Amino acid sequence: MDDKLDTRRVRYFMQVLDSGSVRGAAEVLDMDPSAVSRAIAVLEKDCGTRLLERHGRGVVATEAGDLLAAYVRNQNNQKQQLLAELDSIQKVARGHIDIVAGEGFVEWLMRHSLRTFMLAHPGITVDLSVGSTDEIVQRIVDGSAHIGLVFQPPKDARLRCHHAHPMPIQTQVLASHPLAQLGRPLDLQDLLPYPGATLHRTFGVRQHIEAAEISEGVRLQSLLTTSSFNALGHFAAAGLGYVLCTRLALWNQLNEAPVVSLPMKNPLLYQGEIQTVSRQGRVLSPPAARLLRQIVGDFSALMTGE
Repeated sequence: MDDKLDTRRVRYFMQVLDSGSVRGAAEVLDMDPSAVSRAIAVLEKDCGTRLLERHGRGVVATEAGDLLAAYVRNQNNQKQQLLAELDSIQKVARGHIDIVAGEGFVEWLMRHSLRTFMLAHPGITVDLSVGSTDEIVQRIVDGSAHIGLVFQPPKDARLRCHHAHPMPIQTQVLASHPLAQLGRPLDLQDLLPYPGATLHRTFGVRQHIEAAEISEGVRLQSLLTTSSFNALGHFAAAGLGYVLCTRLALWNQLNEAPVVSLPMKNPLLYQGEIQTVSRQGRVLSPPAARLLRQIVGDFSALMTGE
């Protein structure tokens, strides 16, 4: 259809309909009437049917002409709607964003970056999914999520890191726990007499802990293994034992219970960092780019203690 409907000729045709005559259209278009007539004739030849017929001193559309005019008007309306929607997205007035994050980031996001962004941009819809390190990386790489928040993702050329900050793995226990009374950085050996909880192996935090266990020749026995940071927080807050984790991951429980973070001696537990990532080479939509800037700014302020 587009091959038959030359844009310029269609514009002349629509102007003839609006003006009611070829001469009237030629005046509006600042053209010679014969040139307009020839263009309409070529358009009719391309369409294989008459589009205009004489009526008094002017012309009106044939049945085929009415169909073409309706089609053109519908196309113009759709174009205007598309442009309006694109403009709306550009102004961050509407759109959709997919985020995938470790569960440990959810509480912080909802209290800070997402809350601020969604209050400022009520027309933007957000899908927030929770996943392990491996799942987050996969969602970013395959393009099903715009933004990812993850602890120590693997080195992958397909990932683009927008912000990174060191986040040590520490022992989280109640302030009354015997470990909290030692008053010094802990060895993994110190944890052996006590029950603990840990994450599944698909999580970056767990992978760092296992590397530290190998380096110290220690194997910790966990009373609870889970994929839920929330469960870890409740485990520590309930006094069931220790949790080796980052403080940010247990944000809610650590601020609502007398849980303390105890530093560890092993340098491997200080090599992890939290990262805000997207797919390398992907151009984010204006809403997603705006939220990304919000998250990066909020994280920067959090980590500098502002």
